[in-house]
Amino acid sequence: MRTPKQLGAHAEAMLAELAAFSDGDNGLTRLYLSPAHRRAADHVAGWMRAAGLETAVDPLGTVRGRWKPERKRRLLIGSHIDTVVDAGRYDGMLGVVAGILAVEEIAARGLALPFGIDVLAFGDEEGVRFPTTLVSSAALAGCLVPSDLDTRDAEGVSLREALVAFGGDPEAAASAAYGRDEAVAYLEVHIEQGPVLEAEGLPLGVVTSIAGQSRFNITVTGEAGHAGTVPMALRRDALAASAEMMLAIEDVARRGAAHQMVATVGRIAARPGAVNVIPAEVAFTLDIRADADAPRHAAIAELEARLLTIATGRKVSARMEKFFESPTTPCAARLQEAFAAALGDLGLGQRRLASGAGHDGHAMHHLTDVGMLFVRCRGGISHNPAEFAAVDDMGLAVEALVGAAVRLAADAASSGDRT
Repeated sequence: MRTPKQLGAHAEAMLAELAAFSDGDNGLTRLYLSPAHRRAADHVAGWMRAAGLETAVDPLGTVRGRWKPERKRRLLIGSHIDTVVDAGRYDGMLGVVAGILAVEEIAARGLALPFGIDVLAFGDEEGVRFPTTLVSSAALAGCLVPSDLDTRDAEGVSLREALVAFGGDPEAAASAAYGRDEAVAYLEVHIEQGPVLEAEGLPLGVVTSIAGQSRFNITVTGEAGHAGTVPMALRRDALAASAEMMLAIEDVARRGAAHQMVATVGRIAARPGAVNVIPAEVAFTLDIRADADAPRHAAIAELEARLLTIATGRKVSARMEKFFESPTTPCAARLQEAFAAALGDLGLGQRRLASGAGHDGHAMHHLTDVGMLFVRCRGGISHNPAEFAAVDDMGLAVEALVGAAVRLAADAASSGDRT
């Protein structure tokens, strides 16, 4: 039996090893189905085998390690091993490492569980290489959209072709799915990717939901004109109108703070783009998220009305087109309670907070209940080489994962589930 500090130190060493598998010479970049992803998957499979798990890579590239494979009912624990470009070493990877270490501890301590455990290392959470995301976890959850396999990366390689090169089998995608009667629950440990836990001096937090997201392309059309001759009062300036709209977006999101609402304009382009011409057209994106669907939808309706008012007042037109929608994924109350009880046993606070980032839990929710545990990260920094989680915090997260599994085992035993 290892102490939390020893577990954290072991996690840090494993994460350092995994960070060596990169598609680039500088920094960490590991995209889905790339050569680096293949090498990382093989390395993770080696860890799983060393931990006593029956190990395989499924048709979509997910590495699966099975503890007590003879048992039908399975507790699923996992995260992803793909990264963004120029990434940190903790996002996703910590959840996989924590799962392996937790199973090792459960076995070493001789803890009796009425179910088996599968540790999962997904490969398409970041959605960087292909214009889709969560393909590997969606296949496992039985909700894969078949047409996603025909999407292509920037080099024109289809996901189907990349799978074959990786050693996967797109034709067997349906076989990757679990049956609903197999899954006890899905648990994931992940760095917070935000500053809340650090600001409150807490190493861990229980996730209440994975925020829903809506994304829009917004196009504002005015009229080009000479920058020196058109009076301000007579202009139909698409960029000035867009700036006012962005302030409205910020205002609506700030007033939704109770629902952890955030809104981001991440991309903007103005035409014709000349220094001496009034912009005739502006296109920008909107990403809006909240901890529940109803307040997000209400905010979108308000924004549509306010953008129309601004457009009318400035004599321009505005078009708001949705191109992505992901509903909020609630974390099951029973799993929140299991994590909270584990934190209490460790003498820690039981802070609850929503995740503003997306996770494989969005897909796994189609299969079973989802539970998440956040780990404090320095400065709230993620998707960045400066990403960092402390050894002590990671060790506590492994202990909390063990504790949650034990609590779920007690619940299962009391309900007569001993499969």
